[in-house]
Amino acid sequence: MPHPPHESPGLTTDNQPANNPPASTRDSESALDADGLDRRNFLSCMAWVGTGLLWTISGGIPSSSRLGAQTPKKGELFFMQISDSHIGFDKAANSDVTATLRAAIAKINALEVQPAFLLHTGDITQLSKPSEFDTADQVLREARTGKTFYVPGEHDVSVDGGASYLQRYGKDTQRTRDGGGWYSFDHSGVHFMGLVNVLNLKAGGLGSLGAEQLAWIESDVKHLSSSTPIVVFAHVPLWSVYPAWGWGTDDGARALSYLKRFGSVTVLNGHIHQTMQKVEGNVAFHTALSTAFPQPRPGTAPSPGPMVVPAGQLHDVLGVREVHYVPSNRHLAVVDHTLSGNSPDAAFAAGEAAARAHGPAAAQAAANEVSIDNFAFNPKVVTIAAGSKLTWRNRDDVPHKIQSTNNRFVASPLMDTKAVYTLSFPESGEYPYFCSVHPVMQGKVVVTR
Repeated sequence: MPHPPHESPGLTTDNQPANNPPASTRDSESALDADGLDRRNFLSCMAWVGTGLLWTISGGIPSSSRLGAQTPKKGELFFMQISDSHIGFDKAANSDVTATLRAAIAKINALEVQPAFLLHTGDITQLSKPSEFDTADQVLREARTGKTFYVPGEHDVSVDGGASYLQRYGKDTQRTRDGGGWYSFDHSGVHFMGLVNVLNLKAGGLGSLGAEQLAWIESDVKHLSSSTPIVVFAHVPLWSVYPAWGWGTDDGARALSYLKRFGSVTVLNGHIHQTMQKVEGNVAFHTALSTAFPQPRPGTAPSPGPMVVPAGQLHDVLGVREVHYVPSNRHLAVVDHTLSGNSPDAAFAAGEAAARAHGPAAAQAAANEVSIDNFAFNPKVVTIAAGSKLTWRNRDDVPHKIQSTNNRFVASPLMDTKAVYTLSFPESGEYPYFCSVHPVMQGKVVVTR
């Protein structure tokens, strides 16, 4: 179990480290449209969850009631989820993400009964800088609860393959030659599994767990009774929310196949900066609000990425989540709070309308230049003469990283907004590449004699 930045001596948890390390398979989805969205099941399986609603899922049917004072009952496990703090981000969507993370912690601290612990589901930082991790740790120490458990997001591992993240949060996690960082623990009769699906991403792919982690998942739950409640938390959704934007995990279905025998499985994710839910049999999926900035809902804007909302409405689209488990109930109850206490719907709609109005026109790239804009390379295929230089220019509000698909040229450093990367191509041929932070982004350099 990873040691968090701080622990309260008075907190008693029944924590047990897990065991260890099979092949992956692609999630078989039903009737996907060209953009990757299963529109036939979209409305029946997913719900936009506003703050002020308590979602209780019983027998696979979600029901809601107005949120009042949630006082945990005796014998009830109560914990909080926060996600996507992006410490270091300072663009138009939120110029002070440290302040909004601090507001989220204050909201948790104001609860009459404090949660047993926090789960942070990744993208703690924007650029994996030590100073960003330091700031996040400082703010999270303000939480009155005693312990925080972490999993990384792609922004936490994009510079050094997760080495800095693992140095801080990876003690007693499963370690591999390529990184690792996954782990499990038990608390109040519930088995928690923290998974890592943001390392070693492939061109055109989604989040990925990998064969070694899949083998560990199978081994980790073998000794458990099928009546044990399971909570899985990871950064990228384990279900295919919107593959066209990279919102899903390639081998998520394989991981979940090892959990079919359990009566109650809850999956908590971040990454998409909005609350969505889906129920499939024994599995309830939930994605969380960010504490930093919103992203558009699937297909409502030209691309994903930080979304600007009207002045005064930012706190309507940021928030935290509380989760309750009562041993007599089959599923966990999930309550989503925005920082303002208002519904996020109006702010999301306004931000999406503005994004549509200002897109998708990408900036025109100069000769021998590729513009990175709206999560796309423009032009997607560029032709240059042998011996020429090519420059990539990042116009997005998020970082990208250029990587050769077949390792034929040197990868760029992590490119923040306005950063450029220039490379010479002395030999003719085709050089496919992708963004290793957002692997659905792909391009190609064609070098002629």
